[in-house]
Amino acid sequence: MAIVTRESNSTEDVVHKLGEAFTAVFQDIPRMYQAPGRVNLIGEHTDYNDGFVMPAAIGFFTWVAAAARGDRKLVVRSENFPGQLEFELDRVPAHGSQHWGDYVVGVAKTLDESGHRVPGANLLIGGNVPQGAGLSSSASLEVAVAAALLDFSGGVVDAREVARLCQRAENEFVGARCGIMDQFIVTHGRRDTALLLDCRSLECRWLPLAGAPSLVICNTMVRHSLASGEYNQRRAECDEGVRVLAKYRRGIRALRDVTLSDLSELAHELPPTVLRRCRHVVSENARVEQAATALERGNPEEFGKLMAQSHASLRDDYEVSCPELDLMVELASRVEGVYGARMTGGGFGGCTVNLVRAECVERFKAAVARGYKKATGSLPEIYVCSATDGVQRIS
Repeated sequence: MAIVTRESNSTEDVVHKLGEAFTAVFQDIPRMYQAPGRVNLIGEHTDYNDGFVMPAAIGFFTWVAAAARGDRKLVVRSENFPGQLEFELDRVPAHGSQHWGDYVVGVAKTLDESGHRVPGANLLIGGNVPQGAGLSSSASLEVAVAAALLDFSGGVVDAREVARLCQRAENEFVGARCGIMDQFIVTHGRRDTALLLDCRSLECRWLPLAGAPSLVICNTMVRHSLASGEYNQRRAECDEGVRVLAKYRRGIRALRDVTLSDLSELAHELPPTVLRRCRHVVSENARVEQAATALERGNPEEFGKLMAQSHASLRDDYEVSCPELDLMVELASRVEGVYGARMTGGGFGGCTVNLVRAECVERFKAAVARGYKKATGSLPEIYVCSATDGVQRIS
């Protein structure tokens, strides 16, 4: 049985080929930009509730080759999608059209409206962030495009502001009500670290991963069609919880402000489903803070226990797991050398993230692939990753 594995590694050849392809198409020499994907170690569905998250940037990337034009037109091509997108920056529609190019158009429109006058440019986009796997290919694309356009506009923009603008583009133009975690880690990633982020204040601190267990991501290769609708439904249920709880506790603006004691005392005021959603978010925030302490103390065993609790909460209280994700976590938990496993991302398919002792990675890959293939008939993709730096212009 051949295991489908992708290692995050050097990208020099890929970048060189993208630059050559750009020159062949646009007859110009481009500047090159690189933005990573991300995996969230713990803290799921807390970001849009003003809570805590702990993502890491990973070594799969979106690359943008770009050169300025003399007009106010963007001409965009992608190596992953057919066709060419052209639009005038002075005639951008109000909303997206369910096309992959919405992420590019939305970023350009948002930058322009925020006072960063975007010049015309030719863009060629490439990348190896797995699509639809919950590893934030959309935020990677948004931030890489923003880096290119801001570079050509000549302005210096704080990384937090870039993250905010890209999130706004996805919220308002694309129409996805994402929190800020994805864009923030793509702009702020650091090699060999995870990021503890307070999604309300945007205060953050970097936590050491150097010498820690390997990050191994297992892709279930499924994406259930109800994912986007259920995501917005979960947000609405969290909002309903806040609306009810705020009647009884002063100062509650988001689930970030709610304690488990509050939930216990006011459980009878909440519909059962809303109570479960709130319980996940409130308990997950506590787990993120405990996980940060575990990393700082070099205690992967404790971190792994918190990952298991997180997955159980996502499965039972937030109900965003699925049989394939549960199977993948169960298979991982049986393998020697695995500290922890959980679903990562929005749910209903996509990936699990696993902390695995380095010397056990090959055994882990073989065991999980074999078990998953036997149970589902499908072979998963397995990505062995390391934490990497955020967006940057590259030579």
